[in-house]
Amino acid sequence: MTETIAGNTNPLKQRQLTIRVGWGTLSFALVNEDGQDIEFEPYVVRSGVSMAANLREAFKTCDALLNAPPRVRLLIDSNVLMVPVELFAEADIETLHTHAFPPASEEEDRGRMVCYNVLPDLNCVAVFDMNRDLQLVLDDHFQSVRLISAVTPVWRHMHQRSFTGSRLKLYGYFHERRLEVFSFQQNRFRFCNSFDASRPQDGLYFLLYVWKQLNLNAKFDELHIMGDIPQQKWLVEQLHIYLQKVFVVNPSADFQQAPATEIKAMPYDLMTLFVKGR
Repeated sequence: MTETIAGNTNPLKQRQLTIRVGWGTLSFALVNEDGQDIEFEPYVVRSGVSMAANLREAFKTCDALLNAPPRVRLLIDSNVLMVPVELFAEADIETLHTHAFPPASEEEDRGRMVCYNVLPDLNCVAVFDMNRDLQLVLDDHFQSVRLISAVTPVWRHMHQRSFTGSRLKLYGYFHERRLEVFSFQQNRFRFCNSFDASRPQDGLYFLLYVWKQLNLNAKFDELHIMGDIPQQKWLVEQLHIYLQKVFVVNPSADFQQAPATEIKAMPYDLMTLFVKGR
């Protein structure tokens, strides 16, 4: 099912296609250059079938792909290793990523490729993996593919928000039963890690654990959470037992009711990409 949010539509404007590949999800979004006309189409992923095979099938049925432009952005949610920019060497990325995220088998090792995004405003490089077969499917259909680690737009947006006010801030982004926890110190990450948060109790534990690890002040410092928050009311109530300043990011208010925020099924990272850019 395609959900469309239209503003001042101009059919002459170039449309941009973004494909988002999650841990078990696949979706497509077409948007005009001005960001005022968005078509978002989630795809029902078949379990037991590779994401590459699902994408190949999607080209036969999905409206967004039937007349796709020659260039595409791929927003991919996968294991990410953060490397300080001064220590980054392209020749070492496969070794470093494999050491941080060992493959479960030789087949998995052969089937994945390692990519990276340079984040100069954060003085680091995000090193992430994707499936080689997925890349082959994309190469079969597009002239140019731009790869973006899915959490990158969220990191960059929250980094800008971290300069508001004088208190230290910790951020938690919930998505697909995972939790990204991160904090900034000037133009660098102070902390950045990903956790399994399939239960709200997991999210509560990891947020408070990192808070304590960073020695943040429970009375004055701030926790901001966003995304697909499990049992949001319960989680916020539990967090307030220990922390005084807990905030839930409202995309509509944060992005001044941008058209992307009206599509409730759209992941927060994709929404951020459309509103704030990479």
